[in-house]
Amino acid sequence: MTLLLISLLAGVLTVLAPCTLTLLPVIVGGTASGAASLRRTLVVTLSLGVSVIVFTFLLKVSTVFLSLPEAIWRDISGGIIIALGFAMLFPTLWERIPLIGKINQRSNVAIGAGYRKQNIAGDLLVGAALGPVFSSCSPTYFLILAEVLPRSIGEGLVYLFAYVIGLCGTLLLAALLGQRFLERTGFAADPKGTLKRGVGVLFLILGLAIISGYDKKAELFFAEHVFDVTKIELALLLPQKSALAEDPLLVSSSTPERIAAKEKRYVRAPEIGKPSGFINTDGKEITIGELKGKKVVLVDFWTYSCINCIRTLPYLKSWNERYYDQGLEIIGVHTPEFAFEQVRSNVQDAVDRFGIRYPVVMDNEYGTWSAFQNHYWPHVFLIDIDGFVVYDHIGEGNDEETEDAIRSALKERARVLGETEHVVETPAPTTDTAAIDYGSVKSPETYFGSARNALLGNGTPGVPGTQVFSLPKRMKAHILYLGGAWNVAQEYAATSERGAVISYTYEAKDVYMVASARDGAHLRVTLDGNTLEGVAGADANALGDVSISGQRLYHLIHGASYGTHVLRIEVVEGTLEAYTFTFG
Repeated sequence: MTLLLISLLAGVLTVLAPCTLTLLPVIVGGTASGAASLRRTLVVTLSLGVSVIVFTFLLKVSTVFLSLPEAIWRDISGGIIIALGFAMLFPTLWERIPLIGKINQRSNVAIGAGYRKQNIAGDLLVGAALGPVFSSCSPTYFLILAEVLPRSIGEGLVYLFAYVIGLCGTLLLAALLGQRFLERTGFAADPKGTLKRGVGVLFLILGLAIISGYDKKAELFFAEHVFDVTKIELALLLPQKSALAEDPLLVSSSTPERIAAKEKRYVRAPEIGKPSGFINTDGKEITIGELKGKKVVLVDFWTYSCINCIRTLPYLKSWNERYYDQGLEIIGVHTPEFAFEQVRSNVQDAVDRFGIRYPVVMDNEYGTWSAFQNHYWPHVFLIDIDGFVVYDHIGEGNDEETEDAIRSALKERARVLGETEHVVETPAPTTDTAAIDYGSVKSPETYFGSARNALLGNGTPGVPGTQVFSLPKRMKAHILYLGGAWNVAQEYAATSERGAVISYTYEAKDVYMVASARDGAHLRVTLDGNTLEGVAGADANALGDVSISGQRLYHLIHGASYGTHVLRIEVVEGTLEAYTFTFG
C-alpha cells in the first residue's frame, strides 16, 4: 500500500520536476491553441497516459530503447517540440514540406499533425508523442520498471497505473487552470492567433534549448537554488528499495526456488566465445562457466584506444583490489576497433601501462562481443553467483550504482555459500570522469579512414587512395579538413609528405587522437593560432610538440574550460597514421 501511495504522489511530483516543468506549456498552450474545450484536454492527457504505459512495456520487452545514448533521447524530445512550434507558426508551410516523414522523427510528424487537425485523432497523436518525454524523470517510475515489473506484471501494473493517474490528473488540472486563465484574459479568443503564434515561438525556443543542452543547465540551477521535488521521492523510496532488495525469494537458501525466481527475471550469462588469447592468467584459459557457483563476475568490454574505456579503468582497478578477496572476479574483454588493437604486444603494453591486474580476454573475432549481444565500448555486465546477468551499464558514469550492484551481488553470494557477510564499503577512487559535462561536448568522434570519414570536409569521403587536399578559406565546425598529400586507407589516413596538415574546429575541453607512426613522427600542434601554453595534453608540451610512436590514443589538448577552438596539426617529420579524433 505504501508504494501504491508513493507511485500516485510520484505522478503528481513528476509534473513539478525540473526536467518536465518546462514542458507544461506544451500541454497548457497546446490544448488551448484552438478552441479550448474539456474534450480536447481530456483526449490529450489520457492518450499521454496510455503512451507512458505502452512505452514502459516497450522498455520491458526490449533493451534497445534503454541502450540508446542520452543524446538521442534529447534530440528526439527537442525535435518534437520544434516540430510542434513550426506547425503552430507556419501551418501552411508545414504541409508543403516534402518527405516530412524522412526528415523528422515519426513522433514529430504525429505531434505536428495533431495540432493541425483539431480533431480526436489529432489530439490522440499529440498525447502519444509526448508520453515518453514525461516518463523519464521519476525515481519511482524507474523503480517500478526495474524492480517490480520483472517479478510481478500484475503488481507492477497496479503501481504503474497509480503513477499515470497522478501524472495525468495533475496535467489535466494544470491544463484546465491554464485554459481558464487564457479565457479570462481574452488571449484564447484572439482572432489574429497571437496566442497560438506566441506558444509556437516558445516551443521553438524550448526545443532548441533541449537539443543544445541548455535545458539541463536550467534544470540543475533550479534543482540547486530553488527546489527539487525528486528529493522527496528518493526519501520516500529508500525503505521501499531496501525491502525489494531483501526479497526472501531471491536470497533463499533453497537453490531450486531461488533459481526459478531468477529465471523469470534475468537472462543467463553467455560464455566467452572464440578467444584469441588471455592476459594476466598465467597462460590458463578462463571461462564464465567455471566461475559459476563460486564467484560474482564483472565483464567489462573495452579497447585500449577508447578514451571512455580508459576513464573507467580507475574504478575497475579499485573494485578488483577491494572486492577480489570477497568473491569478485573482473574479466576485461578486449574487443578491438582497429586492426592494430588485435596485436597481442600492443594490448599487453596497454595492460602494463594502465596497471591492470585482472584477467583480460583478447576478443579479436568478436566472439564474446556477439555472445553478449554487445554494441558499445565500454559496457559492463554483472553476473551473480548463479550465473545470471543481474546488472549492466553502458558508457562512463553511474559508478556508485555499479558498485552498489557489486556489493549486493557479493552479499547474496556470501549468504548462498554460508559465508559471513563482510563486504567492505569504502569510498570510490577519485577520477576526472565526474567532471565531464557531456552536454558541453558538441564535437562527435571523427574518423580519418575511408570506411567512416563522412565528416571529411574536403576531398572525397568514403573513397580510399591518395588524394591531394587544399584547405579552404572557410572551414565549418565539427568537420575534418586535410591539407597536402594523404593516402586514405580504410581505417586511417597517412601522410605522404612533410608539411601535411590537419585542421578541425571543435567544441569541447579536451582533444584526443588515435594515431601511430611506423618510424615515428613529429607533430606541431597549435590552438587558435597559438602554442599550447597552459592547455597542453599529457602527450604534448607547451610549444605544441607531439611525438608519435606507438599505436595508441594521444592526449593533445587539456583546456581549462569548454569552448570552441581551431585545432591545427602540422606533420613536421615522419609519416603519421591518423585514425580518429575524440573529445571530452
